[in-house]
Amino acid sequence: MSQIASFLSENRAPLLVNVYPYFAYIFNQKDISLPYALFNTNEVVVRDGGFEYRNLFDSITDAVHAALEKVGGGSVEIVVAESGWPSKGNGDIATVENAKMYNNNLIRHVLGNSGTPRRPGKSIEAYVFGLFNENLKPAGTEQNFGLFYPDMTEVYHVNFAGI
Repeated sequence: MSQIASFLSENRAPLLVNVYPYFAYIFNQKDISLPYALFNTNEVVVRDGGFEYRNLFDSITDAVHAALEKVGGGSVEIVVAESGWPSKGNGDIATVENAKMYNNNLIRHVLGNSGTPRRPGKSIEAYVFGLFNENLKPAGTEQNFGLFYPDMTEVYHVNFAGI
């Protein structure tokens, strides 16, 4: 990782990271609350030294920042290449309501330029995955990360203005 971090730093190139609180949550529901995963709490849920986390997205993103710092890549920018929540395929976790909440809260969070606890005030470049549900994938959540059905109708509304 140190060679990759060094290369990215020397070339002023970002590290593209996929940040999926959904997957962290489904594999550790004992220790992660759904509101924390959905950006739906104002309380500090996790303390890491002097850093306080109110959402899992920031926690995951800052884990990457910490790893980069550890190998001398603290100046490397992170771009969140993918983040999203499925709208179907996993009971009461992958629902239209949760997907809508996650994606709208994600947009509001990154547009707010609040940064993360390790990078306060630093804007976060992030991309929602995905644009369309993928009906050719095997049945389950992987088919249902899209904002639109294959026929171009909305699965749910996302406010890209962050209001």
